[in-house]
Amino acid sequence: MPPNCPGCQSPYAYEDRDLWVCPECGEEWSTESVSTPVEGAPMVKDANGNPLTDGDSVVVIKDLKVKGSSSVVKVGTKVKNIRLVEGDHDIDCKIPGIGAMGLKSEFVKKA
Repeated sequence: MPPNCPGCQSPYAYEDRDLWVCPECGEEWSTESVSTPVEGAPMVKDANGNPLTDGDSVVVIKDLKVKGSSSVVKVGTKVKNIRLVEGDHDIDCKIPGIGAMGLKSEFVKKA
C-alpha cells in the first residue's frame, strides 16, 4: 500500500524509481524521508502546511485580538518554544509582552 502524501495526505501516491510522487499536489519524497508520527501526538500544521513540533519557533501572520483585554498580538511577532496541545487552540506559548496564551495554528507560520 503506498504512503499518503506528506503535503496533502492524498492516498494516490505512486512510486517513480526511488521517489514517491503525488499526482494531486506534485510533491516528491523518498521513502527514507517519511517519518511516522508518534502515536497519540497531535499532527499540527502551520498556515503554509508545514508540520509543527514542540519547541519550534513561529511567527504570527495576522493581528490577533486578545480576549478579555485591549492587547493585540501584532503581525510578525515571533513566538519561541511552542507546545502542541489538542483542542481548538492547538498551540500553547508565551508571547513577549502579553504572557501565556493559546493560538490556532492557522494564524502562524514556522520561523
